[in-house]
Amino acid sequence: MLEVSNLFVSYGAIAALRGISLRVEKGAIVTLIGGNGAGKTTTLRTVSGLHRPLGGTVRFLGEDITHVPVHKIVARGLGHVPEGRMIFSNLTVDENLAMGAYLLKDKAAIARNRDYVFGIFPRLKERLRQTAGTLSGGEQQMLAIGRALMGDPKFLMLDEPSLGIAPRLISTIFEKIIEINRDRGIAILLVEQNANLALEISSYAYVMETGHVTVEGRSEELRDNPQLKAAYLGG
Repeated sequence: MLEVSNLFVSYGAIAALRGISLRVEKGAIVTLIGGNGAGKTTTLRTVSGLHRPLGGTVRFLGEDITHVPVHKIVARGLGHVPEGRMIFSNLTVDENLAMGAYLLKDKAAIARNRDYVFGIFPRLKERLRQTAGTLSGGEQQMLAIGRALMGDPKFLMLDEPSLGIAPRLISTIFEKIIEINRDRGIAILLVEQNANLALEISSYAYVMETGHVTVEGRSEELRDNPQLKAAYLGG
C-alpha cells in the first residue's frame, strides 16, 4: 500500500531523513522504532504531505503522492493520528468527529463510520457533548483515532499512541488498534516509544537512527536481536 524510496528531508541545515526507504503491505501492521530524534515523526509527516522532501518518492496505492497536497492525500484514504493527538480542544467530542469526516459527502457513510467509532470506543459516545480538552489523555487518544477513522481511511499512521496515557489504558488502546486492523483491514504504520509493545502487535519493523534505517526485519526476529534488546527493549 505504501512505498517510501530514498527519502531525504532537512530542517534548514539539519538533515532529518537521510535516504530512508520502507514498505507497508496491504493489511499489515508495520512499526518504526528508534530513539528521540531518529526521524520517525518526520517520516510520517512527510508521507502525509506536511513536509516536502528534498529527494526521494512516496507512493500510495501505486500512485506517486510525493508532492500531492495534504487534503488530497487524506481523500485518497491515508489517515494520520499525530504525536500529541492534536485534537481540537475547544470543540466537543461530536464536533471533533465531524471534522474527521469533512471530506465525505455521503451521509450514510458518515453515519456508518460514527457507529463504528462508537463501537470501538463507547466512551466517546458517553462524552459526545463534552469539550475535548477536558477528556483524559487516554480518551483524547481514542478521540484522535476516532477522528481519523471518520475519514474512512484505507491506511492509518499512528504516532506515539501510548504517549501521556495512564498505563491501565495503554493495553486498551493497543487492543483497539489490533481490532481496527483485523476488522476493517486497515493497514497501519506505527511509531511507538514502547518498542516491546510495538513489536508484539506488528508483523514487520524498521529501526531508525539519525534519519536512516539501520535494521529491518520480521518483528518476532527483531525481538530476539541482542543489540536491539540492549538498546530498545530493556534487555
